[in-house]
Amino acid sequence: MVPTTYYLALSGLLFALGMIGVLTRRTAIMVFLSVELMLNAANLSLVAFARAWGDLTGQTAVFIVMTLAAAEVAIGLAIIVAIFRKRETTNVDDLAGLKG
Repeated sequence: MVPTTYYLALSGLLFALGMIGVLTRRTAIMVFLSVELMLNAANLSLVAFARAWGDLTGQTAVFIVMTLAAAEVAIGLAIIVAIFRKRETTNVDDLAGLKG
């Protein structure tokens, strides 16, 4: 059986990679994918704790988060496509003109 600390270490690594992606990438789609990676890292830690404690509450929370993430992906990609059609770029630095 794999110890819980391995799952938590992997979750921390995935979260750190996602954070690095959010901070360094300038393309909206890559930033979006990095946020999803961070969300999946949090899901992995929830499942790891649920497995360690023998409780299904964490796994139930993961299913709810995955459902919300699917809705987020649909809406987020629709917004990115709409911005690309209007501005013909997905660079987040070029999208500062959307303010007020």
